Amino acid sequence: MKELGNVSLHNFSGLLLAVVHPSVTAGILLLLAFFACYMSALSWADLTYVLPATSLGYVLVALIAHFSFHEVISPARWLGIGLIAAGVGFVAAGPSVTPSHQRRGSRDADRLPCPRRWTHE
Repeated sequence: MKELGNVSLHNFSGLLLAVVHPSVTAGILLLLAFFACYMSALSWADLTYVLPATSLGYVLVALIAHFSFHEVISPARWLGIGLIAAGVGFVAAGPSVTPSHQRRGSRDADRLPCPRRWTHE
């Protein structure tokens, strides 16, 4: 985007040129791939497990920015990145799906379908 300069919503041709730029188009495609992976992850795990795991992206972005683009990252930011990584590790240690609570002594408890597998009959 630094190559293209300022982009305004009032300048439609400049906006269109920005969208069809190969780097921006690649970024949009990668964002779509991330969203597809995110929806897939939400289909098998709880939001409270998936959402913190996606914050690992902040760690990866900081590492790429530091080593590829030679950006200077302050010690306070490295500390924050470390806290994010520790939080992801803490969340990953728990179960990915919240266990269901079934009533004791229920004869139907073993035959109940998993809520994620219900079919519309």
